[in-house]
Amino acid sequence: MLKTTNLKNISKKFAIARNRASFKENEAMRAIAYSMDLLLPGLYIWLFGFNFRIGGNVPDDVPYKYPGKIHSNTGIALVLPGYKVLTTYQGSYDPKQTSNTGASTF
Repeated sequence: MLKTTNLKNISKKFAIARNRASFKENEAMRAIAYSMDLLLPGLYIWLFGFNFRIGGNVPDDVPYKYPGKIHSNTGIALVLPGYKVLTTYQGSYDPKQTSNTGASTF
């Protein structure tokens, strides 16, 4: 039987996280958004709480925390060297505004 520490080491090594709406899941999704936003080569899959990332990087939170988000429950992205992106995600990485900032939209 595998020990918990071994499973944690494996999930860190391969950047696999499977949790229910938890801090770890949010961090895994933030790492995928960061990697896709910066066009870092890798394979990214997210499906209702299951996140799989090969390549990319975790967000560099210095001097500020990366605010980007993926506004989709499911998706697949393949970012190749040379900035070639194949993805099912067509949204923005900007956090959604929750308050009225006074800007008008048409």
